[in-house]
Amino acid sequence: MEIRIAFLQIMPGKNLEENLLKGKTACLEAKEKGADIALFPEMWSDGYFLPQDQAELKKLAVGKGSAFIQAFSALASELQMAIGITFLEAHDPAPLNSVVFFDRTGKEILHYSKVHICAFDEEKVLCGGDDFSVAELDFGRGSVRVGSMICFDREFPESARILMLKGAELILAPNACPMEINRLSALRTRAYENMLAVATCNYPQGQPDCNGRSTLFDGVSWLPDEPGSRDMCVFEAPGDPGVYVAELDLDQLRTHRNREVMGDKYRRPETYGLLSDTNVRGIRP
Repeated sequence: MEIRIAFLQIMPGKNLEENLLKGKTACLEAKEKGADIALFPEMWSDGYFLPQDQAELKKLAVGKGSAFIQAFSALASELQMAIGITFLEAHDPAPLNSVVFFDRTGKEILHYSKVHICAFDEEKVLCGGDDFSVAELDFGRGSVRVGSMICFDREFPESARILMLKGAELILAPNACPMEINRLSALRTRAYENMLAVATCNYPQGQPDCNGRSTLFDGVSWLPDEPGSRDMCVFEAPGDPGVYVAELDLDQLRTHRNREVMGDKYRRPETYGLLSDTNVRGIRP
């Protein structure tokens, strides 16, 4: 059984109305290409634009119940295709960097706000999320347990590890940054060590500080009937704008998870106490 993931690696418009139209058009193309779920790049509602003035920033933020977000709920139902729509979310005291997933009936199944905001840069004007969640996504031919992390979350092994421990098989990861060897290696490692798939959708070349290269790592590091290890990157988009669709073999992933030794099988959580000690810092100036 396979699930088909559409990466909406597209350029944003100049305002919310343009992004609604562009987003709908991209979702229609994804459906025409046979996608089961369409994933947007990070903060699609305003094209990852972050004014540093709070008053200006809050004018751009939209609520989860806004017409913009609910339009994608209606579209998911109309197309019978799941959609992961990203947005600058209205929130006090400061907005959130969020994604909402609607299943093929238009029902909300998952709402996630970026936990590890880039507080060293423009995202310092945002609030961070406070939890990682997992949900069952029914895509018609079957279902898959999905979770999400957003961009900088990938640099923290805890993000994907918690999602794995909560049962995730597939992490859907909106993104807005240059995908180079180190960031791609982090995604590969999150997939490898947790035996789960990671699908990342980035903005294309032309969007400031982005270069496309959306990817799907399928989490299957080797197969018993093949010599040596295999490349888990089963899809990598070019830099060009486009709607790209890749297939994830869920049966192969589940067989691998049952057979192999990573993930939660040989963890020693009783030795990991330091990880949750907020008084400890590893790198000191």
